[in-house]
Amino acid sequence: MNISANMLQKDIRPSSAEINYKGFRFLITDRPSDQSIHSYIQELKKHQVTAVVRVCKPSYKTEELKNEGIEVYDLSFHDGTSPPKEIVEGWFKVLKKQFYDNPNSCVAVHCIAGLGRAPVMVAIALIELGLRYEEAVELIREKRRGAINAKQLAFLEKYRPKSRLKLKNGHKNSCCIQ
Repeated sequence: MNISANMLQKDIRPSSAEINYKGFRFLITDRPSDQSIHSYIQELKKHQVTAVVRVCKPSYKTEELKNEGIEVYDLSFHDGTSPPKEIVEGWFKVLKKQFYDNPNSCVAVHCIAGLGRAPVMVAIALIELGLRYEEAVELIREKRRGAINAKQLAFLEKYRPKSRLKLKNGHKNSCCIQ
């Protein structure tokens, strides 16, 4: 039996995982390629994704995503590490824009395999939303077994929330009646 490298690679990587907490939705995926972009777009549409955040080096063209109304943001940092301060700030800028412009949207984030950098970014958001780091990691690992390495775990343990996703009037989309 001849198993192609593509099939083998597909089997190793977990399927995309939607993480939902307090009405905020994140989709952790592995990195698409120019060859798989059409099925990737279908997966994104299924989850109502409005933005894709790449935390690894670009490896595919973004035109087709943009044509579907999906914005792409590059916030790359080194594999196996935790994000530098400016990447974290950029992440929250993207989240605020996406979630406040479209409260029902989902933000996708990917690294190469979707097991290190992407889950760390989602964990940071979950911590900002009120989860303890252990709870955030557990929630992610329920859907992405093997996610987040020891160095990244140590970063999350030390991470302190700064109310970056603070809700107005207790809701994502605030409405003021006067």
